[in-house]
Amino acid sequence: MTRKEFVKICGLLGLSIPFQASLASGKSAHYGNTTDFKGDVLIIGAGAAGLTAGHLLNQQGIDFQIIEASPVYGGRMKRTLDFVDFPVPLGAEWLHVKRDIFKEIVNDPAIKITTKTKSYHTNVDFGWYEGRKVSIRKLGFKIDQKFIDSSWLDFFEQYIIPSIQAKIKFNQVVEAIDYSQDKVLVNTIDEAFTADKIIITAPVKILQNGAISFTPPLPNDKLNAISKVTVWDGFKAFIEFSEKFYPAAVGFNIKPQTAGQKLYYDASYGQNSTRQVLGLFTVGSGTLPYRQLSDKALIEYMLEELDGIFAGQASANYINHISQNWNNEPFAQGAYVNDHENWRRIRTLGKSVANKLFFAGTAYTIGNDWGSVHTAARSAIRSVSEIQG
Repeated sequence: MTRKEFVKICGLLGLSIPFQASLASGKSAHYGNTTDFKGDVLIIGAGAAGLTAGHLLNQQGIDFQIIEASPVYGGRMKRTLDFVDFPVPLGAEWLHVKRDIFKEIVNDPAIKITTKTKSYHTNVDFGWYEGRKVSIRKLGFKIDQKFIDSSWLDFFEQYIIPSIQAKIKFNQVVEAIDYSQDKVLVNTIDEAFTADKIIITAPVKILQNGAISFTPPLPNDKLNAISKVTVWDGFKAFIEFSEKFYPAAVGFNIKPQTAGQKLYYDASYGQNSTRQVLGLFTVGSGTLPYRQLSDKALIEYMLEELDGIFAGQASANYINHISQNWNNEPFAQGAYVNDHENWRRIRTLGKSVANKLFFAGTAYTIGNDWGSVHTAARSAIRSVSEIQG
């Protein structure tokens, strides 16, 4: 496999691109229950980062509360249990790093983690579509892992949420943050909250759109980074078929690479199920025209596209479908920051402000990796460590 092919597949499956290896990993060791910090913490957002932060603060005995804009926790780890007989991730789906990340998040060696995952083996069929036909080849190496009979959200529901759920307050849409005084004041549409420290996990798109005002304004380098990062549009769909006629994945050649990604893939891969489900994952320009179509027009378009690739087998075997347009989610407004973004800009996004505002989430990292659940979790670990001093 050439380097070009490797980079293509890394992009399609959401992996970080090579240059980042020379930077610090951002991985945090397990730590105990000692801390010099005696104040309280308010966490904005109950996605992967917010839940991880709450869990770690709870372990440290630090007083905290989580406020969430939507009526449910999980953020972009959204999944459905109603489509087929295994959880279908409408958002975060793959494990992009080693399973050790589960232990990092749980942070308790006494807990046995039973979450099952399965790697893509070297002999699976991978297709590449460049406009006329699909060229099938063997993947050639192990890459990424699928959750088996579970999802990222299931992992959090089993190991993280039970101990902190009572500390989450829902339907709290933050409008303003004032960190000009000793205590930070956070105003939502309905209530006011104060805390010594704030962990902000709101997606970058929310900050770009000015949904939250800051007093005083955020530093210029932070504002510049927020305004300039590219947040990809995001769309996923799943189609159930009566027969399997497709390989493990079919990638599409979107140019330039910074424009987006598109991948059809076997969503049933490794599952303990006889149901045949094909997933569509698209970000950036890859979301066009899917996210602009009505439901009826969407499935007609997808079946016609797949019929052209697989000799009419899609329409002949179609059963049902679902879709998820992340641009239409009011508290996400897109997918995640472009995989090819400037790493220095990402690092600026992740910097704390005035030792009062701490940022955690898929994009608020130290610049070595971004855009996945594991980056959100590790950024939360970093923020909690900084708060502890």
